[in-house]
Amino acid sequence: MTRHRQQVGGCTYEFDGLVDVLAKATPARSGDQLAGCAAGSDAERAAAQWVLADLPLAVFLEELVVPYEDDEITRLIVDTHERAAFAPISHLTVGGLRDHLLSVAASPDAGTRLAALAPGLTPEMVAAVSKIMRNQDLIAVGRAARVTSAFRTTIGGTGRLATRLQPNHPTDDPRGIAAAILDGLLLGCGDAVIGINPVTDSPRATAELLHLVDDIRTRFAIPTQSCVLSHVTTTLGLVEGGAPVDLVFQSIAGTQAANHGFGVTLALLAEARDAARSLRRGTVGEDVMYFETGQGSALSAHSHLGTDGAPVDQQTLEARAYAIARAFDPLLVNTVVGFIGPEYLYDGKQIVRAGLEDHFCGKLLGLPMGVDVCYTNHAEADQDDMDTLLTLLAAAGTAFVITVPGADDVMLGYQSLSFHDALYARRTFGLRPAPEFEEWLRALGMLDEHGGLREIDPAGSPLRELAR
Repeated sequence: MTRHRQQVGGCTYEFDGLVDVLAKATPARSGDQLAGCAAGSDAERAAAQWVLADLPLAVFLEELVVPYEDDEITRLIVDTHERAAFAPISHLTVGGLRDHLLSVAASPDAGTRLAALAPGLTPEMVAAVSKIMRNQDLIAVGRAARVTSAFRTTIGGTGRLATRLQPNHPTDDPRGIAAAILDGLLLGCGDAVIGINPVTDSPRATAELLHLVDDIRTRFAIPTQSCVLSHVTTTLGLVEGGAPVDLVFQSIAGTQAANHGFGVTLALLAEARDAARSLRRGTVGEDVMYFETGQGSALSAHSHLGTDGAPVDQQTLEARAYAIARAFDPLLVNTVVGFIGPEYLYDGKQIVRAGLEDHFCGKLLGLPMGVDVCYTNHAEADQDDMDTLLTLLAAAGTAFVITVPGADDVMLGYQSLSFHDALYARRTFGLRPAPEFEEWLRALGMLDEHGGLREIDPAGSPLRELAR
């Protein structure tokens, strides 16, 4: 472990190795303060960022944040790192990588060049460079990185903004869920997935919800995919039992210990992916995995410790979760950025910054990255903050966002985006739904000649049966 020293404003600051530098260089957030690894002042943070900017990228291949022998995520990162893709930037420092990324983002072939670079980047490198970037930098590079995935719709295309239609209900009432689905469809939402968080994880209840959504999807020939966000083992059993499973969902985190708390391993995820693919339910692709992450998940499970027992900052651990996701070619990945609570992201400023970081890191690592633009009611945040983050993410080219009726999830008890918020983002930035879903909307007469959504009476539309 190398000790680092930096002088700022007449004071000298010392940092105990890479883990400490990464933590102290992170923009302020309550989770790192809770973990005891945050910078004690803006001056110390600036000193750490200075040290970080001068670190060679090769250091991240030599000094591991979480020990190789203790953690299967670290082994995945190291063993799958592509040296050939890394070679063109192997001479750079973290600061040099920032300059390189901004230069590439301004080039006409930025998407191709960033895609070629992705296998050569480790999550720790990407997290490190994000810590010395302004919000504007994160947006510029995030927008330039283009990643697509496909199942029944194609996610992540240029000029597209997809949405997850989240029709949660506090008792899993089929009528309430169907009403929310209708509401979302009439407002052009649901092209990424119709995804339900079930009240219980029982196989029977999960199967009933899967059949409910699949019946609606097939009856109205909706080109989308469904998902009931049960545990991966529940979904695996339902695949084996013949249920209409489109996507396999699982929450993941950046350490083996945290994933153990979720009850998952890399081997289990591989088994579930292969089982879902064997059903061959996709029409334009076979990307069947759906992952959710969130800064603070490892800390909340006390599974955030790295080399020599030092606490690893929550944003670096979040980026490590993306290494798991990209190993399984997911259709969808999203951070539920403000869901875990103010203990980890205290206010609107921290939530906005974290959302941009997560989107940037996911896209740069080659993921079809989306964001649940959200907060809990005891956070120092409000819907104006969510408007700001949504607008910035739309500018940054996010693949999808999550939408719920009225922006208020009555089952999970948190605030997200409404269906109308997605319309605002599409109209403001000239974005369109996934191409297959767009054609379906057009065939229903729901789009005008400019691609904008028409207001229609549900009782007079082909969806009238669902309205009843």
